Amino acid sequence: MMFDFDRLRENLAGFSSDEWISTLIELSQEKTTDAAHGNLAGWRQTLSMLPDVGKHEFDLSGAAIASNFDWTDETKREAHDTLHKLVPWRKGPFDISGVEIDTEWRSDLKWQRLENAISPLRDRRILDVGCGNGYYALRMRGAGARLVIGIDPTLLFVIQFAALTHFMQDEPVHVLPLRLHELPESGPLFDTTFSMGVLYHQRDPVEHLIQLKQTLRKNGELVLESLIIPGDTSELMIPEGRYARMRNVWHLPTIRRLEEWLGEAGFSDIRVIDQTVTTTDEQRTTQWMPFESLQEALDPSDSSQTVEGLPAPLRVVLVCTNTDTSAP
Repeated sequence: MMFDFDRLRENLAGFSSDEWISTLIELSQEKTTDAAHGNLAGWRQTLSMLPDVGKHEFDLSGAAIASNFDWTDETKREAHDTLHKLVPWRKGPFDISGVEIDTEWRSDLKWQRLENAISPLRDRRILDVGCGNGYYALRMRGAGARLVIGIDPTLLFVIQFAALTHFMQDEPVHVLPLRLHELPESGPLFDTTFSMGVLYHQRDPVEHLIQLKQTLRKNGELVLESLIIPGDTSELMIPEGRYARMRNVWHLPTIRRLEEWLGEAGFSDIRVIDQTVTTTDEQRTTQWMPFESLQEALDPSDSSQTVEGLPAPLRVVLVCTNTDTSAP
């Protein structure tokens, strides 16, 4: 089963209006009809092939989202082969009682760099925009979040989360097939909103930041991660064609330009908590993501440049606050 909407409704009780919750569920249902994606029926079939071993406790605080329960070698192989049908696995890692999903990204490294620099997540209600298969959302729950809603329009990632939670005891974490602008209007709801690896795919970055701010309660915190270019001045590079072989990278700002955008969107208390060059130790091809990765995106004779001759991927994480007095 892709979604447990009854559990979603239960987790959201008292969080927002019944109308908002019903609209959220209706939108998610619309996005997951077989007509919504040509592969969806096949992915549903894959989910139905996962072995029924019950729901188990997972450790959500380690580098890998991990469990340790007993199953036969045959059942373990069945689970491995079924989960492998859902490649490419981008974010992780995961370890389902010995089925080790070695994802393209060592997402634990990014989490390690930011987890102690952001406001504590305990008892917070969190929105994770562009959440992928839910790795970070589960780490947020592991850090004590009361509720995490992840949204991502890529249906394969939503299916991957459903596959993971097939084995997992119920947690107040949900991944829904929506974009930020598709969330029903509600007013500010969340204590913390994450947007990691999303901004540079938006044609209008300030509009995206404004939409993020509108999700946050007064004094709520935005955790923003994005690609940047080096420099101390307010500059912006607009790639022609692809950037590091990625489509739809619309802009690469300096930190100062990014801070200006955040100020324009109405955020304050802006601070940089991490700045890291992406390496092939953190992003690479694996058996669970068998396609080209960062190595193929870098100039083979000069790893400081992409194959397009542009600066190699440099990522920054900033945190800032919504101090809008009109927010509850």
